[in-house]
Amino acid sequence: MNQKTVDLSQVEILVLDEADRMLDMGFIHDIRKILALLKTERQTLLYSATFSAPIRKLADSFLRSPELIEVARSNAAAETVDQLVYLVDRARKSELLSFIIGSRNWRQVLVFTRTKHGANRLTKHLQQDGLTAAAIHGNKSQGARTRALAAFKSGDMRILVATDIAARGLDIDLLPHVVNFELPNVAEDYVHRIGRTGRAGNEGQAISLVCVDEKGLLRDIERVLRRDLPKEAIAGYEPDLSIPPEPIPNGRNSGGGNRRSSGGHQGRSDGRSSGGKAAPTRGSRPSTPRSSSAKPVIKSRRSSS
Repeated sequence: MNQKTVDLSQVEILVLDEADRMLDMGFIHDIRKILALLKTERQTLLYSATFSAPIRKLADSFLRSPELIEVARSNAAAETVDQLVYLVDRARKSELLSFIIGSRNWRQVLVFTRTKHGANRLTKHLQQDGLTAAAIHGNKSQGARTRALAAFKSGDMRILVATDIAARGLDIDLLPHVVNFELPNVAEDYVHRIGRTGRAGNEGQAISLVCVDEKGLLRDIERVLRRDLPKEAIAGYEPDLSIPPEPIPNGRNSGGGNRRSSGGHQGRSDGRSSGGKAAPTRGSRPSTPRSSSAKPVIKSRRSSS
């Protein structure tokens, strides 16, 4: 658009997929630039599995009399996903993950870390343990990410370690396992993460490796889900209760709260959104949902910027 190689003046329908993350991560100025080049009379649709009140208010600022369509309860995880928490010391997470994948012969596992550097460290550890693994994150080239994803989908690579930004939009058929190596700093991101499995009515498993530092984050997630997650400790990897919690950068520790701004969330490692599609629009053919997760939609028949 800045190079004047595209003309958007005749666009009649604008779709912002995973709108909460786009608006929350600072893309609002770019979006407004695009809105200014579109027809005044158009249809605008915003899709997401999570939508906070501040982001909803921001969305309303450039929609005209929007309608809200929710196909299920907001911030809800798919019922087909079996969720489990393993309690473990922070220093033994990598060891435990290798043990779980190896002993259970998991062949396709998507693992989430908070940071790019954390993804690289974990990938190196898994490789040293004899497991085929690759990391995808914002510092990787598009070619490297494409190759890693292709190898993962084909079964040539067992483990894909990703940050939130890299995993948004991933649609892997029948992905059986998602692992939260580290809990996300923002509870709603947990819903997006585990939504990579259990899609389109299929069953999946999501496990989280939780250390003493993350008890506050776990409470936040359970509050969003409106349920307590089952918790276990694997024999030989039981947590040492004498280890004190340490603060989580840009997140929360056992005694603090999430840092939030009036415009949305802070503490996200990086990333936009992923996820599925939701409801059909007026005058268009219904689309088949990619996920069984809840997808609230803010829709405006005729909106302007």
